[in-house]
Amino acid sequence: MFIPIRTSIIPKQTPYANYGLIVLNVIIFALTYHPHIVFTGFVRETRVIQDWAQIFVLNSQNLQVWQFISYAFLHASKMHIFGNMYFLYIFGNNVNDRLGNVGYVCFYLAGAIAAGVGHTLFSNNPVLGASGAIAAVTGAYLVLYPKSIMTILYFFIFVGTFEVPVIWLILLKMIILDNIITPTLGSNMPIAYDAHLTGYGFGIVSIMLLLRTKLLHNDYSTMLSLITQWRRRSSFKHELNKSGYDPFSGFGVGLGDSQKEVSQKDKEKQEEILRLRMEINKQLSIPDISGATRNYLKLIAIDDAQVLSKQHQLDVANHLMSIGSWDKSAKAYEKFKLHYPRYEHIEQVKLMLGIIYTRYLGKPDLAIKNLQDALDGLTDPEQIKMCREELEKNTLS
Repeated sequence: MFIPIRTSIIPKQTPYANYGLIVLNVIIFALTYHPHIVFTGFVRETRVIQDWAQIFVLNSQNLQVWQFISYAFLHASKMHIFGNMYFLYIFGNNVNDRLGNVGYVCFYLAGAIAAGVGHTLFSNNPVLGASGAIAAVTGAYLVLYPKSIMTILYFFIFVGTFEVPVIWLILLKMIILDNIITPTLGSNMPIAYDAHLTGYGFGIVSIMLLLRTKLLHNDYSTMLSLITQWRRRSSFKHELNKSGYDPFSGFGVGLGDSQKEVSQKDKEKQEEILRLRMEINKQLSIPDISGATRNYLKLIAIDDAQVLSKQHQLDVANHLMSIGSWDKSAKAYEKFKLHYPRYEHIEQVKLMLGIIYTRYLGKPDLAIKNLQDALDGLTDPEQIKMCREELEKNTLS
């Protein structure tokens, strides 16, 4: 038996909307759950919810508009509600963190509607349960956090845990194995596979569209970013192959021993730079900011001209500042300012540099330059006040 118990991503804010949905589902379950037998003429029927709640089940034979939402708050057993709410807790907290409380609730309800539509298109059976909406949330998690790691608890003679990439858990196990392969094996379980698949599809496609249209902030670790990076690497590789250029083809060819040694060292240097950059990307996706910062310092020790992607460079610079490594943080911020001058909050980076130069490094000229540049772009009253105070201190000194 395998149970996912936690992901490697910790929400930055309390996911109130997700907790609220879980509580609401449990309350409605307590009010509606009532297994009993009824007779319609000579036909015996087993029902799992109160008779008055039957109208809220999604039933294509007696279809009502509200059923496309109401069915997602009904459950057929204690294990049904527990399993659904457990997976909503596992995957929903982080999605709530990214979408915000209002956006998350709207997305959840839209996922329920999409899953309900998918079910009614392919099945005439009544359906109830939140699994379609939760599938949408899980699909959203896959797009937003494809590089995260899931810790799995297993019970098989021994009890223990192991880790698996979320992308493989969701794609291979939850989507392909559980909802595509399992139905072909002739399972008699009353499971709404069509609702699940529609929910997954809605979650994946809708979040990809939100990221693509920039209605949702796209950072370096989303599936859209990974696809974009893969396409760029493939295009670059294609252009190299088309041109016949091999960056390492000249190493050691027709050179003396000393030149061969230098060329080999250059090759090893480039390989180490590539290894460190890949390691930094991996650590920041977990996130392990301390480990990424240590590797960044190793990287610039090998080649001081190295600069990370926009968000990575900013994350490392912020961490260096937070641990009091003023000189290194100033250099990291300066690289950021040089390579990403159109960053939407560049004035805040300049303000940070000005404060570091004046308070900790004793470089008033650099402090004044950055503070004056920052003052032109700042809009927050507190930051403007702070900037002016720092400028006044440097002018007086």
